[in-house]
Amino acid sequence: MEEESSTTGTSYWKGWSKQDFFPEQSFQTLDTYKTAFSQTCYRLKDRLLYRSTDETELVELKQESGNDMKKCLTWWDLIWLSFGSVVGSGIFVITGQEAHDHAGPSIVLSYAASGLSALLSVFCYTEFAVEIPVAGGSFSYLRVELGDFIAFIAAGNILLEGIVGAAGLGRSWSSYFASLFKSDADFLRIRVDSLGEGFNLLDPIAVVVLIFANTIAMTGTRRTSLLNWISSLVSFGVIIFIIVVGFFHAKSSNLTPFFPKGVSGVFQAAAVVYWSYTGFDMVATMAEETKQPSKDIPLGLVGSMSMITVIYCLMALVLTMMIKYTEIDVNAAYSVAFEKIGMKWAKYLVSLCALKGMTTSMLVGSMGQARYTTQIARAHMIPPWFALVHPKTKTPIKATLLVTVPSVIVAFFSSLEVLSSVLSLSTLFIFMLMAVALLVRRYYVRSVTPKRDLTKFLICLFIVVGSSIGITALWNLNGSGWIGYAVALVFWFIGTLGMMVIPKQRVPKVWGVPLVPWLPSLSIGMNLFLIGSLGTMAFIRFFICSAVMLVYYLLFGLHATFDVAHQSK
Repeated sequence: MEEESSTTGTSYWKGWSKQDFFPEQSFQTLDTYKTAFSQTCYRLKDRLLYRSTDETELVELKQESGNDMKKCLTWWDLIWLSFGSVVGSGIFVITGQEAHDHAGPSIVLSYAASGLSALLSVFCYTEFAVEIPVAGGSFSYLRVELGDFIAFIAAGNILLEGIVGAAGLGRSWSSYFASLFKSDADFLRIRVDSLGEGFNLLDPIAVVVLIFANTIAMTGTRRTSLLNWISSLVSFGVIIFIIVVGFFHAKSSNLTPFFPKGVSGVFQAAAVVYWSYTGFDMVATMAEETKQPSKDIPLGLVGSMSMITVIYCLMALVLTMMIKYTEIDVNAAYSVAFEKIGMKWAKYLVSLCALKGMTTSMLVGSMGQARYTTQIARAHMIPPWFALVHPKTKTPIKATLLVTVPSVIVAFFSSLEVLSSVLSLSTLFIFMLMAVALLVRRYYVRSVTPKRDLTKFLICLFIVVGSSIGITALWNLNGSGWIGYAVALVFWFIGTLGMMVIPKQRVPKVWGVPLVPWLPSLSIGMNLFLIGSLGTMAFIRFFICSAVMLVYYLLFGLHATFDVAHQSK
């Protein structure tokens, strides 16, 4: 089969000219770019007010890829893709750490609270993915409802976090692999004293693992999904073994005291263990390759997150019943717990399960980030060269490489400590925006919604967001009085109730989030609360990265998207 793009008739790997990367009118010559740049303010205003449409995302942008992605996924594939993406090493590492330091036996409530917040976000993603089944995920959904500019800032942060996250997974995989042979996690790394601290331990193992995972992701969606669900079933079996055997050796006396550090310890731990639930948004980007989106996506996303929440709660409960929370080893909680009951060999089972989890997280993350990148390139926010789909594998190989190459470089040089310091609040920010976008989709339709209803809706939305920020601020200021919380909750209730009396302008065609506006409003509040629980460095990184993205947008993305939107005129 000749590897040709159906739109250009040229080889997939040909075309490296400026025209292939910057075909827009603004970049044809230096004079045209100067003219475009002089109109930056006008063009920025145009982009700020622009909102995409369902038809644009579903039909027009797809043509930029040359070939269609193959529709080959079912609800079964989506369940295990979500399981493989979400259930990584986090449950084995974070549970012991937070149970020991903050929550004690009430860590099970921390996982339940975080699971509820994640499930609310899953509801929002599912409604959008059913109605707009494209590769862009939250980028496309935010572009339709909140506009080009917000979608770009969100996309830039998610892409950067994807690169850093993949690099972090590669380094973690290397550490776990080394721990199977020796207690020194760095013994497989190469020390170069001439490099700075945090960048002087070169990690070829992480590079090999990342290249392996991304290569599999590029060979075909169906093949990758098959490999993922087989390995995930094995991992699922190991987790069931841990839960069943753990309960046989459980002691109810270990659950006392249940709240060693009060309710504050539960929520402090919830903000940390929430990261064990992230990854399902990558699966939403595969809606374009789903056979029956209206049936498969709700079953796949909602079903998998419900299952994962139950599994996490049971694993947290069994750990704190097997061993007193004060005796939990924060570095190897489950391994040490099984060692204490005479099953030392189980530590190898736990390590292998964690290695498998990290491998499938890299695999599904590579697929999701590539599809995310594809839709961004289709919109010309980055060069459209990266939007092309390979005619044989039906996968976006160029988009995959765009994420793979920098993540491999970062993983080779950067330590886990450096990578963890740049983790941001991007994911929670996106989840909060998705809940806002869902409310906008239900209550505002251009040229249909009366101006008076729009004004009422915006006021109510402002009250919900403002009261949620108020509750978060009170909590972080260690407010002990109940009056402030009561006032903020009353305002949140009034804002949400106010939306109830405003006529909805759109009803989901197939599947919709239940109890609107209550569940989206609750999602906004919970995500903002978790954002407020993050450290100062997370906010600094978020604003620095957003500033860098803004510079790129003003120099390139703004003019490219403006040209595409106005080319017919």
